[in-house]
Amino acid sequence: MSGTLNEKARGVFAICVTPFTDREAVDLDSTRSMVDFYIDKGCTGLTLLGIMGEAPKLTAEESRSFVKTAIEATMGRAPIVVGVSSSGLASLAELANDVMSLGAAGVMVAPPGHLRSDDQIFSYYESVAETLGSSIPFVLQDYPLVTGVQIPVQVITRIIEALPTCVMVKHEDWPGLNKISALRKREAENGLRRVSVLVGNGGLFLPDEMTRGADGAMTGFAYPEMMVDVVSAHARGDIARAHDIFDAYLPLARYEQQPGIGLAVRKHVLAQRGAITSATMRKPRQLLNALDIKDITFLIGRQTSYLERIG
Repeated sequence: MSGTLNEKARGVFAICVTPFTDREAVDLDSTRSMVDFYIDKGCTGLTLLGIMGEAPKLTAEESRSFVKTAIEATMGRAPIVVGVSSSGLASLAELANDVMSLGAAGVMVAPPGHLRSDDQIFSYYESVAETLGSSIPFVLQDYPLVTGVQIPVQVITRIIEALPTCVMVKHEDWPGLNKISALRKREAENGLRRVSVLVGNGGLFLPDEMTRGADGAMTGFAYPEMMVDVVSAHARGDIARAHDIFDAYLPLARYEQQPGIGLAVRKHVLAQRGAITSATMRKPRQLLNALDIKDITFLIGRQTSYLERIG
């Protein structure tokens, strides 16, 4: 088995979509094929029920069934992190304990949007750690563009120092390169415990974030091999190659990051690639039109040509 999440996590943890059938039922067969797809592309881990995974559209039983199916499908090949963010600690703990009993490696927690002061943010995560207990490692999701909560470096540092079960920061601040640098500097100069830093935002800044000290990515993109290859090239010290690979995929990655239709773009491409059977999103949703699909087709063709040129 892949074991529980710890501070040494590296590589690419793909944020998984939730596959639905054309009638909007959770598609467990596609869940299995999706898991195989991500692992075959080189992902070292998977993340379920993320903000972009349509988690709020699932019932509690659907969430459990989806997570259970995905964990079983990995057959111990990759650790799975599950998003358990909730406005209430009781529901957060219930889901966390449930998914850990199913075999999850850890959980991810984003701050609720009402938090404002540094002390409020720290107290919240202190309560999360206490509620989850010493056996459940968690990922601090720093995603102010969505949560509206700004978490300064000094607060992240305080959390890491005080809460040993915080083993990873999912870094999605934007702009945020200097936040990674500042965190790594505190580790080097002040003896701060080193935690894993995996980055998000569709990998739009991945090569630069790796240079600043990130350990990989935890995000979604219909071509996860881009992130895998960029991280691998960077680990070999071939920074130019990492940027060349990234440049090939950037136009499509940028297109997929559009607010509103971004997830529809991702699901469309994943369905085309055979990872899932249907690109269906559960209502409420925003659909692609013929012009959107034409754009995507053009960008995929351009991407293929660029990759052929760089070899």
